[in-house]
Amino acid sequence: MTAHESNIEAQAVPFVAEGPQPLLREIPPGEVYPVHALGPLQQAVEAVQGMTLAPVAIPAASALAVASLAVQGFVDVETLGGPRPVSLYALTIAKSGERKSSCDAPLMAGLRAFEKEQAKAQRDDMAHWENAYALWKGERDRILAEAKKGKGEKRTAAQADLRALGKEPAAPPSPDRTVTEPTYEGLTRKFAEGMPTLGIFSDEGGQFLGGFAMASENRQKTLAALNDLWQGNPIRRTRQGEGSFTLFGRRLAVHLMVQPGVARAFMADPMAADTGFLPRFLICEPPSTIGTRLQSQVRQDGFALANFSARLREVLDSPLPMDPETRELQPRILPLSRDARMMLSGFSDHVEAAQAPGNEYAHISGYASKAAEQACRIAGVLTAWQDLHASGVTGEAMENAILLAQFYLGEAARLSDAANLSAEIERAEALRVWLLESWAHPEVLPRDVLRLAPIRALREAPAARAALAMLEKHGWLVALEPGTVIRDAARKEAFRIVRPRHEV
Repeated sequence: MTAHESNIEAQAVPFVAEGPQPLLREIPPGEVYPVHALGPLQQAVEAVQGMTLAPVAIPAASALAVASLAVQGFVDVETLGGPRPVSLYALTIAKSGERKSSCDAPLMAGLRAFEKEQAKAQRDDMAHWENAYALWKGERDRILAEAKKGKGEKRTAAQADLRALGKEPAAPPSPDRTVTEPTYEGLTRKFAEGMPTLGIFSDEGGQFLGGFAMASENRQKTLAALNDLWQGNPIRRTRQGEGSFTLFGRRLAVHLMVQPGVARAFMADPMAADTGFLPRFLICEPPSTIGTRLQSQVRQDGFALANFSARLREVLDSPLPMDPETRELQPRILPLSRDARMMLSGFSDHVEAAQAPGNEYAHISGYASKAAEQACRIAGVLTAWQDLHASGVTGEAMENAILLAQFYLGEAARLSDAANLSAEIERAEALRVWLLESWAHPEVLPRDVLRLAPIRALREAPAARAALAMLEKHGWLVALEPGTVIRDAARKEAFRIVRPRHEV
């Protein structure tokens, strides 16, 4: 036996004491949610968290989204790039059992009660409209029948009678303020026939992300429509047989609560990222509190929730500033105070510098480039929620909004890193399975992976080395000393494959 062969015998470690460890998708913990920055929403959020003992970020996202839906029809907000809607899109990621629905329900209760009352009132309005329409149609049919009987003067008189009769009575609009999983066509129809301010709200957001609207053949138009609505752009629809129409002055808020698996698949979709859709969301995945939610720690604060519901009802009962015929919203603009603008400019410059190659936000420039605008939107929501008639955004409101925007930007960076790690783990797992099930030798060389790896992504040196390092870290490979003889040659770098006991 040669010295090199003796060396390899000494290093042959087919098993480790505890055995190889599974490859885990470990996501580093995020920052503590800045709940104090919620301003007028803080007490309600803390009340829900005290009742549910869920991560505070979950009711915080619900409160921001509900407040955004309530006030988005009344105000736009000044930004560094001009006026923008205060509409917020939120994506809350939490596994089953984190009490997402329990957090959402108390904050949505006032809205659900309002929708229920409005639906009853609309039924009464529909009965009146049906009578008015029947009378209008009967009179129109009579005028047209008379016109067919004669010529000249009778037809001229009929035209005058039709002008006097006026337009067909408009049906009362649908009072719904929320939808759960609309198609693109259903959403545009809802805006055409109903209220000009809507929300897509679902505590089972996977139904929307995995539904018809997001199917491969519909995804592009759905994402484009939602992007336009976030921007406040008009909705333009052209469809054969239904004619064309353009809807101005519509607003949409979104809050989707999803499980991690659904979120990973959605965030990995290139179309969702490339279209700029994902970066429009305030995304968070708070650390789990499962196992710590002891009944002795539950806190009840019905007063704070009652105040939240009362304020929500007050805003919902306020008449929307809109054209009575087209229902086009005509929101006023909330200007930034001098202090608010100075803070925003400093935040914008900080985030811009952090997007330079190699810096903190270089890999999430889509999110980072919208961070200053997100801060303005959040500031507009907090300001209008507190006072619909506020003269502008104060420095205090902007300071709070920047803290919140910074938190969500940090979450985007953290989850993006996790998504990249997930891809690395998937490559390492593919290599692990191949080595254990298909590779004929007890050792493997990096060049073996580069030449023969089971997936193309591993045939590039950085990816191959990352996968080998990950398998070594988790005990599936043991690095051999340089110069170890493998397959009749001394090797600069090689690894012994570690197989679980049950495979031997």
